[in-house]
Amino acid sequence: MSFEIAIRLTEILMGFAFIQQSIEHLTVFTNERRLFLTRLILSLLLIIGFQTAWILLLLLLIALAILHRFQGPYNGGADRMSLLILSCLTLVHFAPSLRWQEMAFGYLAIQLILSYFISGWVKATKPEWRNGRALRDVFQFSAYPVSEHLRQWSQSPRLLLSMSWGVILFELLFPFSLISSTSLTIALIITASFHFSNACLFGLNRFFWIWFTAYPSILWFQQRMFISFS
Repeated sequence: MSFEIAIRLTEILMGFAFIQQSIEHLTVFTNERRLFLTRLILSLLLIIGFQTAWILLLLLLIALAILHRFQGPYNGGADRMSLLILSCLTLVHFAPSLRWQEMAFGYLAIQLILSYFISGWVKATKPEWRNGRALRDVFQFSAYPVSEHLRQWSQSPRLLLSMSWGVILFELLFPFSLISSTSLTIALIITASFHFSNACLFGLNRFFWIWFTAYPSILWFQQRMFISFS
């Protein structure tokens, strides 16, 4: 994937992700609705490619206003990843040279890799993940109606133990997927399926869309690495 295509694809995917996030706020308080309606309109302009650099800068200012409104990233990791992608794309457009543009976009790819690896490392250090209890609690106490029929999984300790270690090992080994374009593609299909399942079962829809938005950066980064070392 070329640098230009990866950047443009990331912009489009982020625009759709921001629209999805903004729609959730259009039926709330007036000030908050105006903030997210502005974000929605800017996201539409980003998708069609209108004055991209300045639209990204305005979206970044809106993101800072949202952080102030909610006193931080109220939706946790999904909001942090949203701000990271937006910041990197803005830096790409305002960077003085191609080298600095690639560094900004490469930073996004590295952070995506670390997001999986660190998540696996943290899980591996926690007894409740190593013995499967964390997943048992997820299935047993989930508040989302769509996962009601899965509560019986909390009564299958061996299954949950296998699933726990499957997630841990996959996340820890994720950086090794950069070995080839094929292994990376397979790894990203697995992670996308994982995020999509969490969105369907537990309502974590923001994680799917915004993490998926960062995938072009790592696809480009993997190819760029091999060019550099060849």
